[in-house]
This record gives sequence, structure tokens and C-alpha cells, in this order.
Amino acid sequence: MPSNKTNPLSPKKLLLSKWTAMQSIDKQKHFLVSKVILPEPPSEKIEHVELEAVFSKKVQVIAWRDLTNKELWIQGWK
Repeated sequence: MPSNKTNPLSPKKLLLSKWTAMQSIDKQKHFLVSKVILPEPPSEKIEHVELEAVFSKKVQVIAWRDLTNKELWIQGWK
């Protein structure tokens, strides 16, 4: 029987995932994870991803855990 829990996000699987901002960011709502920023040294945990606005191609870096905040982001393009 399937559970009602959503799968937890893994920073290694975020590349090219689609996100919708709950509130517009510079008049943009739809974003794509264009890069997972690898830490130095590589033994450290991944902390940040690069989001690219779909329409304007403007890039911003955010902590990947911010994507788990449902008040800020929803997965997919809505």
C-alpha cells in the first residue's frame, strides 16, 4: 500500500528538477535547478543549488533545503 508521505529530497537528484515559487521572484515563478554546487572539499555535504528562471534565464544560488519549504516552493511547474 503506498504511503501518504512524500519522498524526501536528495540534493544529488535535484539537477534539472522543476520548481514554482509561491511568490514571484523578479516577476518570475518557474525555475529549473541548473546546477548542484559541489562543496570543497568533496567530503562535505552539498548545501547549495543554482536555480535558473525559465523565462529570463536569470540565475540565483539558494540553499537546496529551502526547496523543502512549501510556503516558498512547490515541485513542478504550476
